[in-house]
Amino acid sequence: KLWKPDGTLIRTLQGHNRGLLKVAFSPDSNTLASASFDNTVKLWKPDGTLIRTLEGHNDGVYSVAFSPNGEMIASASWDKTVKLWKMDGSLERTFYGHRSTVSSLAFSPDSKTLASASTDTTVKLWKLDNTKEGIIKAHRDTVNSVAFSPNGEMIASAGRDKTIKLWKPDGTLIRTLKGHSDSVNSVVFSPNGEMIASASSDKMVKLWKPDGTLIRTLKGHSDSVDSVVFSPNGEMIASAGSGVIQLWKPDGSFIRNLEGYVSYIVFSPDSQMIIASAGWGQGLLQQLDGTPVTTLPAYGYGVRSVAFSPDGQMIALGSSEPKLSLLKPDGTFVRDLQGHDDDVNSVAFSPDGQMIASASRDGTVKLWERNGALLSTLKGYTDHEQIIVDFSPDGNSLVWTSRNGKVILWNLNLDYLLLRGCNWVRDYLENNPNIDESDRHLCDNVNK
Repeated sequence: KLWKPDGTLIRTLQGHNRGLLKVAFSPDSNTLASASFDNTVKLWKPDGTLIRTLEGHNDGVYSVAFSPNGEMIASASWDKTVKLWKMDGSLERTFYGHRSTVSSLAFSPDSKTLASASTDTTVKLWKLDNTKEGIIKAHRDTVNSVAFSPNGEMIASAGRDKTIKLWKPDGTLIRTLKGHSDSVNSVVFSPNGEMIASASSDKMVKLWKPDGTLIRTLKGHSDSVDSVVFSPNGEMIASAGSGVIQLWKPDGSFIRNLEGYVSYIVFSPDSQMIIASAGWGQGLLQQLDGTPVTTLPAYGYGVRSVAFSPDGQMIALGSSEPKLSLLKPDGTFVRDLQGHDDDVNSVAFSPDGQMIASASRDGTVKLWERNGALLSTLKGYTDHEQIIVDFSPDGNSLVWTSRNGKVILWNLNLDYLLLRGCNWVRDYLENNPNIDESDRHLCDNVNK
């Protein structure tokens, strides 16, 4: 049925022989698409004239969407496929990969990428040249760590299968680095991208070239090495595990030990301080000579993850409580970001410092503005035990991993997220008599 905004019925479109699930207008409003249980998509003129019927699905069509440029139509079905059609009704291609019903579709604003959501708990991103991006089945076992190269052209993943794998952002495997004899717990690129460091339960830290050449092995830990990081200036490597932080030069020279049981470490942006935490209890901010600066509070059973903002003026802290806490470097509390339903295991700031990502055992990743406003909730996992999250260097992608061996890439378009959010609340802001006048204009500068 087509209605005027005042509720007046304009006309009823009839033609499907089973129920409808979704309708969508083309960007120019001259075509209407309807998705039905009868396995078809029908295209209509607004005056009710049937233009054509798109046939090809083997089960009910759950969702339909027009590309923003108006040149393509996508349909999603119970038959586990996504189909891409031209406006003349010809089938362009079919995307396979979901393990269950495909329930929702969305095009990127530039019409170059299609996102599909399924009851198999995944979201897949498809490039419209028929290559899939978005989900990488990275390892045979748990993915413990993932990192982008500084230029964003490579992704490294570390797994419990004793390997490091290097990928292109489209999911193409470049090479596998082998050499550790136990689980690889952490992987990181040097700031100039010319070196990769890996930390393992075999008590070793290994330094590699991106071409797979092993440069050297750093030996000094007496037990599992849980974390490794480069200082932002690239002049130091810190490895944590077995009750100690060890500081090294990239040439392999040992600098010193910093005592204290830790499982992960974070350098401050100026490379002058380190935050260390064991994943339980308090976190400790200390200078590189071991002098304590401040202690970070232990919410619940302790600190799970810590990240510095790029300007060094804020610390984000994830804990065994279902919240993200923001602190000043001197330990002063700023605010809590509430919304998760379980422990927050991983946190990261976007490269420009304006957005924070938090990953939780509740199976979600949440994106926040620095002022505490929730931007979006991303869902894609059923395994909630361990999720690691990080931003690409350009801030346009988010990568996260879990114990099920997968790496998920999300394409972040903040303008699009803001537009969607404002479109959702715009009517509320404009018409609700109970909100402040200043709040009424929050979305005035966001195009409809």
